[in-house]
Amino acid sequence: MSSYSPDLTLAGRLADAADKITSARFRAQDLRVSSKPDRTPVTDADTAVEDAIRELITAERPADTVAGEERGGSASAAGRVWVLDPIDGTKNFLRGNPVWATLIALVEDGRPVVGMVSAPLLGRRWWASAGGGAWLRDDAGEHRLSVSRVSELSDAYVSTTDLGAWTEYHSRAAYLAFLDACWESRAFGDFWHHCLVAEGSLEVAAEPIVNPWDVAAAQVLVTEAGGRFTDLTGAERFDAGTALSTNGLVHDAALDLLRKP
Repeated sequence: MSSYSPDLTLAGRLADAADKITSARFRAQDLRVSSKPDRTPVTDADTAVEDAIRELITAERPADTVAGEERGGSASAAGRVWVLDPIDGTKNFLRGNPVWATLIALVEDGRPVVGMVSAPLLGRRWWASAGGGAWLRDDAGEHRLSVSRVSELSDAYVSTTDLGAWTEYHSRAAYLAFLDACWESRAFGDFWHHCLVAEGSLEVAAEPIVNPWDVAAAQVLVTEAGGRFTDLTGAERFDAGTALSTNGLVHDAALDLLRKP
């Protein structure tokens, strides 16, 4: 069984509070939706979750700072920063698709040390802490996670985002060369494909554009499961705008193909 540090225990309480709000508002007939300047949607559930989590953090950890998708803040600030994505997968949430989650990470001086991913409609919660391993709780109970042992890209099961994003933000040619080198690809998307790498169900999850709150929790989850997490240049960062999660064994080969020509 996993051990719970005070910070991990708090992250669990934050996730519990988020789950109550998101579960109640999912498929609500009066759900309010607006658009942010980048044209991505935001619902009243997104803002309610972030406000509730911020209030709890202020009460429990008044010296810590917070960076969230909806209310702002710097995920790269010095000291202890709680990095939040109140609903990762908002488009799924507002379309009635149950694949969404609340993402919570504690970052200390630029390094994620606690990660919590809670997907209540999937009945799954993933978490990790530095030195404490990566874990999943689902209908079958609580399990320690470990990445797969697949060592060749030609045998790798991968998940990436859509072709349009690779074309716009990174390299269409690199994306296609990478997919051609792998065994099978899907687009599970958002938080889920990083969690699946940590579970050992996938070998690679790659994204050409991400925000810090999208992947801070994923970095500690994947690395504590025995994998590697970097940006697409190979730097071990969650705040550089791109992301690559792997089982570690195929990481360098994936990087070689995914780097811009």
